[in-house]
Amino acid sequence: MKRLAIIGECMIELNGAPFGAMEQAYGGDSLNTAVYLARTTQGSLAVDYVTAMGRDALSQGMVERWRQEGVGTGLVLTDAQRQPGLYLIQLDDQGERTFLYWRNQSAARYLLQHPEFDGVASRLAGYDMVYLSGISLAILPPEDREVLFGLLAQLKRQGVQIAFDSNYRPALWADADEARGAYQRMLALTDLALVTLDDEQVLWGDAGPAQALTRLHRAGCREVVVKLGADGALYSAGADSTPLAVATTPVEQVVDTTSAGDSFNAGFLAGYLQEQSPEQCCRQGNALAGLVIRHKGAIIPAAATAGLNFTPTGQ
Repeated sequence: MKRLAIIGECMIELNGAPFGAMEQAYGGDSLNTAVYLARTTQGSLAVDYVTAMGRDALSQGMVERWRQEGVGTGLVLTDAQRQPGLYLIQLDDQGERTFLYWRNQSAARYLLQHPEFDGVASRLAGYDMVYLSGISLAILPPEDREVLFGLLAQLKRQGVQIAFDSNYRPALWADADEARGAYQRMLALTDLALVTLDDEQVLWGDAGPAQALTRLHRAGCREVVVKLGADGALYSAGADSTPLAVATTPVEQVVDTTSAGDSFNAGFLAGYLQEQSPEQCCRQGNALAGLVIRHKGAIIPAAATAGLNFTPTGQ
């Protein structure tokens, strides 16, 4: 069985209209991917989450929910001094969302300073892949980010694959130059990049997916997936290869685009880690994202995804 460790942050989610009815849940880009990956592989992959949470009842309740979803929590550290961050999702009539965050003192921000993190780091060498996002990088203090780059470089030398979703959020960085510098360091370590074209255009000014592919391969990424929203996805196995375009089925009624990219990543990785073809991986990503955006919230009800099983026949 392949083993995947996902590094990131999970926060309390409030979803609704300001000064109106609010629904409480939880989410975070990397945690969303972990949950959807665990749901759709149904035990055929080991998916473990790496983060820090508080000792409070809400934190521990969230961790228990992850376990119930099939996400491994053996690498989740407990911070007695801090609690999880919080975010508010506001939706417009087209299902597009804006976010407000309260996370500066979250437990996950200080994950690498936890006295037990060295033990977690040593265990990561036993995984087939480590996955993280631009948000996983952005929330860390700069000195901790440097420590993480060193750890990832060591893991890569030990044969662990590194997967990265750039997921650029300008508000989390001091400025675009800081983000570009961190991303250049990260991309040089990345075996598989899963990026969204809109984010790449905002941060790098790419004219289109072809320019994004060229830049990402030159930065050091061996394989690249560019997510194109309603236009599907583009996969490239190298600068000299012909990109593979995989269309998606249009969604007539988009309810909430929160977690669209995160769920695509889960569908893609479910295939990738089980040695499916790039086309099949993209199709699974498209199918899962198309389902998720028809529901409200970052993590949709388990009943909505119950019909998806991305375990290859015979496993």
